[in-house]
Amino acid sequence: MIALGTYNTLEILRDTSVGLFLGDGEGNDILLPNKYVPESYEIGDSLTVFCYLDHSERPVATNLEPEILVNEFQLLKVVEVNDFGAFLDWGLEKHLLVPFREQRNKMQEGNWYIVYCYLDPQSNRLVASNKIDRFLSNDTLSVKENDVVELVISRQTDLGYEVIINNSHKGLVYFNEVFKKIAIGDNTKGVIKRIRPDNKIDVSLQPLGEKILEPAANKIFNQLIAHGGYLGLHDKSDPELIKDELQMSKKTFKKGIGTLYRARKIQIKSDGIYAIEGTVN
Repeated sequence: MIALGTYNTLEILRDTSVGLFLGDGEGNDILLPNKYVPESYEIGDSLTVFCYLDHSERPVATNLEPEILVNEFQLLKVVEVNDFGAFLDWGLEKHLLVPFREQRNKMQEGNWYIVYCYLDPQSNRLVASNKIDRFLSNDTLSVKENDVVELVISRQTDLGYEVIINNSHKGLVYFNEVFKKIAIGDNTKGVIKRIRPDNKIDVSLQPLGEKILEPAANKIFNQLIAHGGYLGLHDKSDPELIKDELQMSKKTFKKGIGTLYRARKIQIKSDGIYAIEGTVN
């Protein structure tokens, strides 16, 4: 079976005047147009290609890499609005349609939106929706506390940032636990910090508990070396200075320099921290 909206590894079946026909070994084939044909190939070779419908609604393959796959969320830009809906630039020749029925509010050309890509069962076309909540559910969770997960930053709220977890669930990162610059649409990793009785999920953008000590210590030490063995930060420094310089909380910073101090890698003085001679490779 050749799946639309994702990558397929297919066999080169035959060479024609319009391009290569690729097959899945089950009697299904698809055209890879000439402009995407590799410079060298042999019949029988395997190619990994993205498959979707072209402007004539015919299945076609490409070696271009789209910015979103089927059943994924991503931040994309509207490049055209017409009588059919809004069209998104997703890195392919044919833009991705968001029908009017799938727009939370009327989309505007030039604006960016978090959308979900799916295969419309009625038309068999790939379309997108920015009514993203209906594609997420916390009723039955596939994650547990302390799991490392993939996140998409989806929305800013009064409490923090809503995140999409593993393309399946909704979670929240609180403002006071954000120690690096993030923006809507960012893809990043996180950790499931807490699952509440109502299945609401609190997420951390950094490792939890003792797991944070070694990465924090390494980050501080690397920054120390990058600054010639001295950082003007110490355990009395303003938390905002620490956050701006190292993208971590003051609590994490203090634990990190404690680890470095016990390992005899740094000296802590009133004006900052210094790398101990001989600890720099």
